[in-house]
Amino acid sequence: MPKKASELSAKQVRDLKESGTHAVGGVSGLLLQIKTPQAKSWILRTKIGSRRCHIGLGGFPDVSLADARERARELKSLIKQGVDPLSEKKASKLALMQAQARAVTFEQVAHQAHAVKAQEFKNYKHSQQWINTLESYAFPILANMPIDDIESADVLAVLKPIWDTKTETASRLRQRIAAVFDHASASGYRTKPNPAAWKGCLEPLLPSPEKLKKRQGRANNHHPALPVNDMQRFIAQLQQRAGAGARALEFTILTAARSGEIRGAKWDEIDLEEKVWRLSAECMKADKPHTVPLSDAAIALLQSIPRQSKYIFPSAKGDELSDATLSATIKRMHEDETSSGGQGFTDSVNGRTATPHGFRSTFKDWTRQKNRFPDEWSELALAHVNSDATRSAYARNELLDERAEMMQSWSDFISGKFSDKNVVPLKKNSSK
Repeated sequence: MPKKASELSAKQVRDLKESGTHAVGGVSGLLLQIKTPQAKSWILRTKIGSRRCHIGLGGFPDVSLADARERARELKSLIKQGVDPLSEKKASKLALMQAQARAVTFEQVAHQAHAVKAQEFKNYKHSQQWINTLESYAFPILANMPIDDIESADVLAVLKPIWDTKTETASRLRQRIAAVFDHASASGYRTKPNPAAWKGCLEPLLPSPEKLKKRQGRANNHHPALPVNDMQRFIAQLQQRAGAGARALEFTILTAARSGEIRGAKWDEIDLEEKVWRLSAECMKADKPHTVPLSDAAIALLQSIPRQSKYIFPSAKGDELSDATLSATIKRMHEDETSSGGQGFTDSVNGRTATPHGFRSTFKDWTRQKNRFPDEWSELALAHVNSDATRSAYARNELLDERAEMMQSWSDFISGKFSDKNVVPLKKNSSK
């Protein structure tokens, strides 16, 4: 028979200092493991079935000698009854982890998924767009719901209100919600199928986004744009309004840029001496660098703005303006005018209030009226790089001198500095 260990007292156990394992007696296999004088713990060395195991009983002195012996006796009694305490411990730990996973919310997983996705995006703006879409549309309903409890009906509650009216946004939103659930499943937070999946889940419950977009395209093939003849009236009122949103919108119109490019515009992109705004490829929709010649009015506007942030038109917090800021400025101007009996600022085709993007269409219409400027000039100004003529123009230094003349004429027109009666149409290049 193996030698029975002497039963040590509590004081003798406290006085043990040597590294290693020390039998303390009282229960066979009960050991005090010492790594350092400050790191002592209890171990029960025993057999479970045919396996020899070490079972941790806690640290010393948090677990006293008496408690360790009592716990060791309980475990040995369970083993004699055919119970595997290690398996039970693993099962309890797994159950606890699963319970904790069920408590993880959609918002928490969304931010975890975004942290991974952010490494894939080519710039900060696109990264923010990904999470901002969820914050705007999904979080109000799903944010605090446990990720494992969310069903397709909850996802539909997010998507249905905008599926018919903002189909492109809704389609992207569904994809981003689905990505959050994929992340949850891979992380062990969710055991059920993805409730935002299209195939086999939402496809029978929602109209095809592709067909909706085609239908919407036939009904309304452009962003609501202000008629050319209303531009001088609009600019005159816009210049009377204060705030970053109004100045950003004015700069948007003067440069014929996209609102996202304006909201992300930084001071280090501006060359006041050369009178140009240079955007890198990562800032552009077409992934190509773009140079915008600046009119006298655009330069004067920039010179009037204090440099309080790296952004030219910062929000109150110093970061990018929200996507809705410029649109809200137009809506307020429209409401203010119509409430006082004016005609407001609407698209003459569909009667909807003009949008920031619509001013690009207004600019394009103006360049085409009376054959003012060649199409490739305006296409370059709009950073459209689809036609052969436009790509050829890019190879000729972006026609900066020609476009500078065009943008100055546009600025002079909307500010009322000249009349159409004095316009001499420019002939298109005959070399095309």
